[in-house]
Order: sequence, then structure tokens, then C-alpha cells
Amino acid sequence: MLLIAIAFALITVDIRGGEDSPVDGARRAAATVFGPVENGVAAAVDPIGNAVGAVRDSGERHDRLTVLERENAALKQKLGSDDRNRSGVRQLDKMLKRAGAGQYGIKGAEVIAIGAAQGFSWTVTIDAGGNDGIKRDMTVLNGDGLVGRVTTVGPDTATVLLANDPDFTVGTRLEKTDELGFATGQGDRPLRVQMLNGKAKVKAGDRLVTFGSQAAKPFVPGVPVGRVVRVDPAGGDLTRTVYVRPYVGFTKLDIVGVVVQAPRKDPRDTVLPPKPAGPRPIPTVTVTVTPSGPPADGTDPAAGTE
Repeated sequence: MLLIAIAFALITVDIRGGEDSPVDGARRAAATVFGPVENGVAAAVDPIGNAVGAVRDSGERHDRLTVLERENAALKQKLGSDDRNRSGVRQLDKMLKRAGAGQYGIKGAEVIAIGAAQGFSWTVTIDAGGNDGIKRDMTVLNGDGLVGRVTTVGPDTATVLLANDPDFTVGTRLEKTDELGFATGQGDRPLRVQMLNGKAKVKAGDRLVTFGSQAAKPFVPGVPVGRVVRVDPAGGDLTRTVYVRPYVGFTKLDIVGVVVQAPRKDPRDTVLPPKPAGPRPIPTVTVTVTPSGPPADGTDPAAGTE
């Protein structure tokens, strides 16, 4: 009771004294003594308080983080899907231009599997079959050129033998010269083409298209096959061998077209892309220097003669 009475008395004196309070010195002395102790206690207690607050708020932050992760994953998936859609549109547009140039009636399809099937080494499965009008021995192409031919047909899928398979053979025709040959697949190596004319003039860079089959099965004419990369020396044989790099990348097939209607006439070379323009010649300039000083004999060429 006595301590309480003294405390109230000191409070009253302090309030009435204002800035000149007689207990101000005692207050400063107490702050000097107990200040470091308070700071030490606060430093020890604050991390604990922060940890408690973090534990209390961790549930809300975890939920928000989960939401952000889901939104990020959905955005990445959408961007990836958009890129794939754009790629598919480009492939489809390129294929339709090829088909239009050759007047081929095609049925679009997508490659859904790749690998061995029915004992073949190089095949793909497409998502179009008998229900879509697909039949055996139809030509398959894409925006780059010849892909292969249909070998097996199911109700909703079909198997395509690729042009680089060793069991694949197609008749070819050389651009402009019309020299004929037969191309055979060699896996991941260039196609091997046996030219019927052993003296045919062939050079690297020449392009080949399909010659076509009777009744356009299994091959329609005019489909780009590839470009010559090597020519074996002519040895006097009845035939000549050249090697052709296909236009089609067989390991990255996606959108293809099955030719369900052959063209009315042979498109010949019209389906081939335009050849790139060669480098422009660099003009040469010859500068002739005319001396401006007097001749060595000291005479003035501008002076008259008597």
C-alpha cells in the first residue's frame, strides 16, 4: 500500500512539473541502466515472434504459391500449345500449296506413331483409314515432297511405308532432261537412284520427281523426291548410280496428306519449288589515270606549232 501511494505521488508530481519535472533525471538514469537489457530481451524474443507469425501465415502463403504455380503451368502449356498449333498451320499451308500445284486431291492426316510395323523398318501410323477413303497403295506426301505409300489400312488408321525404307522403290524423272531411274531407300542415308541411261548427264544439285505409276497407284506423278548430292563415275555400264537427299525429313513427320485423287495430267516439274536465285555478279570498275603534268621532254601539248 505504501509503495502504491508513493507511485501515485511521483506520477502526480511528474505530471504537474511538465518539462521541469523533478523526476526527469531519475527517468533518464533508469533508461540508461535498463535500456540495454530491454534491447537484449527484444533481440531474443523478436525472432521467436517472427517465427510464430510465419507459421501462422504459412498456410495462406502456401495456398497462394500453389495457385501461382498452377497458373504458371497452365500458361506454359498454353504457350506450348499455341506454338504447336502455329507449326501445324504452317505445315498444312505448305502441303496445300504443293497439292494445289500438282492438282492432287488429298486427305489430311496426322502422324500418331512411328516405328516398326508389319516387319517394316521405316513406317509411321496416321490417324486416317478406310472410313476416310484411304486405300492401300496410295501416295503420301507433305509440304516438302514424297513421304511414302500406304501399305496397311484399318478402319481409322493406316500404316505408311516411308520412302527411305530399304524395301521402298519409286520411279523417278530428272527435272528438265526427263531421264528416268528407280530410287531405293537406304535408311538415314541418301536415296540410291539407278538411272536407266548409263550416259545420262547428271550433276550435283539436279532435282528429281516421281515418274508415276499405272493408274496412279502406288505413285502419282510429279511429287518432289529430292536433290542429287553425289554421282558415281560413268564406267560404261548400261545404268548409272546417283545419290539423292530426300526433301522430306522422315524423323520429324507430323502433318501429311494421302492422295485420294490423282491429277488429270502429269504436273511434271510444276510442284518443285522455285530454284533460289544465284548470287548477283559484282561489277568491276577499271580506272585509267591520265597524267596532268607536262611531258618529260618539256614541250607543251597545248601549244600550237609554226
